[in-house]
Amino acid sequence: MPLYLTRFSYTPATWAKLVQNPEDRRAAAKQYIEAVGGTSHGFWYAFGDHDGYNLWEAPDNVSMAATAIALSGGGALSSVQTTVLLTVEETLAALNKASSITYRPPGADG
Repeated sequence: MPLYLTRFSYTPATWAKLVQNPEDRRAAAKQYIEAVGGTSHGFWYAFGDHDGYNLWEAPDNVSMAATAIALSGGGALSSVQTTVLLTVEETLAALNKASSITYRPPGADG
């Protein structure tokens, strides 16, 4: 199954609720991805551009998109960004396939 890295940030209202009632959100994150047949591989908080990170595995892009849409629509997050992660083997296969493509830059003679 493909791996996905999600970066998220909470709204100020969500942080205020968590300060008033601290809650471990790992179980919730696990439940979201398992609802689409996936697996949670980690949940971390951070400081910097994003408040937290999730590493998950999902059956396909549609399943992961559904999870991201559900999270975004929940109202607790101010941003959600998900990146599909490629294995080294997938990257090597892509590099081999790329060698068969002849690229012509814009404006170059055809």
